[in-house]
Amino acid sequence: MLVKIYRGEELIGGQIRLAANFFSRLRGLLFRPELKEGEGLLLFPCRQVHTFLMAFSIDVLFLDKKGVIVELLPEMGPGRVSPLVREAYQVLELPAGLVQKKKLRKGEQLFITKMATESIKY
Repeated sequence: MLVKIYRGEELIGGQIRLAANFFSRLRGLLFRPELKEGEGLLLFPCRQVHTFLMAFSIDVLFLDKKGVIVELLPEMGPGRVSPLVREAYQVLELPAGLVQKKKLRKGEQLFITKMATESIKY
């Protein structure tokens, strides 16, 4: 399933894939050559990620159940492990550089909508 992620009216990602079961979270972004602008992966439940076997850097946003950014890891390179973020419920992986480009900050709330504009409730 694909969702869109917004900050207020601003679109952060329009082609965000959900990873909500064991196998989709395990696969994550492995075997992808890159993430294009607008693409991403939303993993839940999730409080820690790794970039082993990945070929590119990503921006990682840790979100609570309400979509509030509780931690940011911009430009996380391949072969790394993030810290365990206890306050997080979900993790949004985006193309590297998007955090800086969009000036995303801790404490901001993001909104997740299905492609049919129906809000996802947790």
